[in-house]
Amino acid sequence: MSDVTRAKHGRPVHHWRRDVIELAALFTAVAVADAVANVIGHGPDGPELLLVSAVVLVATAAFHTWWARRHGHAPPVSDTGARPTSSQAQAGPSADTGESVLWRMRTTVKDEPGSLAALCTALAGHRVDILSLQTHPLAEGTVDEFLLRGPGELSAAEITRAVAQAGGAGTWIERADAHDLVDAPTRVLGLAARTALDAAELPLALRQLLGRCTIRSLPGTPAGGGRGPQSVPVEGVLEDTVMRLRAPEGGVITVERPYLPFTPTEFARARALVELDTVLGPRVPRSQDVLTLPEGNDITVRRADTGDLEAAKAMHERCSPRTLSLRYHGPVGDADRYLNHLLSPRFGRTLAVQTASGRLVGLGHLLWDGDETEVALLVEDEWQGRGVGAELLRRLVGMAVEARCESVYAVTQSSNTGMVAAMRGLGLPLDYQIEEGTLVITARLAPQDVVEQVSAGSPERRGD
Repeated sequence: MSDVTRAKHGRPVHHWRRDVIELAALFTAVAVADAVANVIGHGPDGPELLLVSAVVLVATAAFHTWWARRHGHAPPVSDTGARPTSSQAQAGPSADTGESVLWRMRTTVKDEPGSLAALCTALAGHRVDILSLQTHPLAEGTVDEFLLRGPGELSAAEITRAVAQAGGAGTWIERADAHDLVDAPTRVLGLAARTALDAAELPLALRQLLGRCTIRSLPGTPAGGGRGPQSVPVEGVLEDTVMRLRAPEGGVITVERPYLPFTPTEFARARALVELDTVLGPRVPRSQDVLTLPEGNDITVRRADTGDLEAAKAMHERCSPRTLSLRYHGPVGDADRYLNHLLSPRFGRTLAVQTASGRLVGLGHLLWDGDETEVALLVEDEWQGRGVGAELLRRLVGMAVEARCESVYAVTQSSNTGMVAAMRGLGLPLDYQIEEGTLVITARLAPQDVVEQVSAGSPERRGD
């Protein structure tokens, strides 16, 4: 610590040695000036040289004063030890004035002393900061997973090249975001808590745990009949870029990530989440909202599950064949076969609309389809055109945003004007694809905009 950075009662503390040095320098300067003056003064051009020297000294002093005022000095460190802010700190050769970028990177290094140090040194040479590090031991070598912050002008290819030169192999890198700043234990605990509250969260939790991957849940008995998937051992199966886990209800959960092999550590984490889901059993949040439609009718919107199977079948009987065909795109007589699958929280979330008398008049499904998300609606004929479908769709899209889905799609017929109008009513960018009368409408989700749309477009809420 320097003598002038320490403070007492808010004032700088000076040491007596500095005063002695300054006095000695002053006396030395006076002695030297007197000697030079005597030598010059007794010469033939002594007065002229003294005058020129005085002018030069005055000019030098004036320039020094102007320079000091223009550029200043770095502010002193406070007595608390805090560093100056970015606006106060003096820029140096290594200062990074550009925008920083977050990266997620994986690479395989040799399991020997110094290998990780060489990698860190290579990253530091490119001004890349390591925010977090996870290690995944393998039979040969170690997979290191980094969260990095680097200069905005540094590309992924440059980082990969530097890592390769430092001994990294099989490097994979992609842009990260603020969600990745949460450390691994905290993220895993949060995903476990979400899974414990809602069985429908398991596929989403696995996707957020393992990164960009495709997750498919295959039931033990398919909805349309036939032979179910081949069962897997209790401990699951890990095959390079594919893992298969036994689903709690007897089916199979398949997780596939073609661009990056799974590590045994990731497999153990995924299996632990599935085991937690199995132990807790079927569960769905029981909250509900009572809403008043524009025409004055009260409806209740709540989560539904397989316990609503009989009520859903009764609604099917009250629906016209056209309404059922617009929803299921197949033989009307097969509609009941799909209900058990659709109402299961293992394959998505279902919202039910019931009247004040308790009659089920509408169902809305948000279905996890691999790495995509489908929305589907069914409203009883008598309740169509009253805003029930639009309310269900707004809520389903809000759920998709909470699940960090990038888009949702609806499959319907081009003649289904009600579904088309409901999708347009979201106020989101839409893509249309039509083939042989089948229309696929995809809505791209912008999280903040969707939240505002859902809250602004909902009917009056009267209570939970």
